[in-house]
Amino acid sequence: MSLVLPWVLKTQPAVGNLPSDTASSPLEAFKRGTTHLQFRSFFMATDNEGALSDYYAWAGGGSIHYHTASLFGWRLGIGGMFNYNIASADLKTPDPVTNAPNRYEIGLFDVSSPGNKRDLDRLEELWLRYERGKSKVTVGKQLLQTPFINFQDGRMRPTVVGGLWAETQALRQIKMEGGWLWQISPRSTVDWYDIGESIGLYPKGLNPDGGASGYPENLKSKGVGLIGLKRNWGERAVVQVWNQYVDNIFNTVFVQADLTTPLKKEDTLRFGIQCMRQDAVAEGGNPDQQRTYFPRGTHSTGFSAQTGWGNRRWSALLAYTRITSAGRFLSPREWGREPFYTFMARERMEGAGNSHAIVGRLRWQSPAKRWRTELAYGHFYLPDIKDTRLNKYAFPAFDQLNADIRYAFEGWLSGLHAQLLLVRKGRLGEIYGNPRAVINRVNMWQYNLILNYTI
Repeated sequence: MSLVLPWVLKTQPAVGNLPSDTASSPLEAFKRGTTHLQFRSFFMATDNEGALSDYYAWAGGGSIHYHTASLFGWRLGIGGMFNYNIASADLKTPDPVTNAPNRYEIGLFDVSSPGNKRDLDRLEELWLRYERGKSKVTVGKQLLQTPFINFQDGRMRPTVVGGLWAETQALRQIKMEGGWLWQISPRSTVDWYDIGESIGLYPKGLNPDGGASGYPENLKSKGVGLIGLKRNWGERAVVQVWNQYVDNIFNTVFVQADLTTPLKKEDTLRFGIQCMRQDAVAEGGNPDQQRTYFPRGTHSTGFSAQTGWGNRRWSALLAYTRITSAGRFLSPREWGREPFYTFMARERMEGAGNSHAIVGRLRWQSPAKRWRTELAYGHFYLPDIKDTRLNKYAFPAFDQLNADIRYAFEGWLSGLHAQLLLVRKGRLGEIYGNPRAVINRVNMWQYNLILNYTI
């Protein structure tokens, strides 16, 4: 697919580059298969204001993925990851001032078990695929990229899914894909969950009436059905339409159109627009509305737009997102990051309605593409933290600055990529003297140093 996702953290697990040759026997298919290796070191530290707890963590690990060659159109894939807590602050004890748990660093390990430092491995791929021409069908555990279910590969392990997925480009300029998912293993976890169980592993927030959300472990769903259509008009325009149906919980329709207009020399103008509509399905996950995820009879709408200029070395982009007051935009954070043009690493608009975001980005890359940098700054205007109907996480309005610097080594260090991500978040909204609305949310700095070595 060709989603115009935000540029931050593009290092992703190897899911493509399968062997193009074919084999004449099972033994030959295994012998001529390919192996993908990646090793990662990730250091993260969060500096909160005043007496609020600060945190750090250093994780190390890697992944091994193996794909056979083709045998009469069939391929087999298997792979997994291992992870170690090299050093960290105490991530299982809540902050003594606010009783708030750690938010960011625990994501390098296992959010469902903050004290887990040993059992941090996971089977991520175990699939069988059939390919014919420009079409393929895959069944089993696999990695998947869609607008709302995706790698969200900003920690040590990505989100992976279990299901049936089909893709075809048999029609010129058109790609169609879709399938049915029945399992998800979210980023920062080690176990596999059915669809209902997977929602609520991350912080659950508040019900619209202000009470604690009761949906974790109380949602019933048979699976997720997705279908996507992408249409190219030459090299200048791309339109894609997605529908995500979560059985018994909610449905999301997402449309995106991107246009590139050439200027003189290598310069181009870029334009994009996205529209989103969500509706509750049945009881929203549970007949008891205190234990449901998407309240019965509710919906949300939103749109995002982007414009900018770019060439081979520089680009400047300005984006705006609006979630209307019709209701909260809800998308399980366990499943992936949101696709809006204003997305910035380390925060989301999910859980909010009646909100506005505006983000500017300046990007540069060296002629050989070894250095890549991005400076992004945004304002995120959310409802008042007391307006729980439209502010699920009681999150104050904030501004955010991200500086992202990357370097790809060459020579005998070829394959090694380094990234430094600095994040500063300031407070714009009222907190009514509640420090819990500050810790790990606003008035904080975060430092990330990531090393990836890919073979």
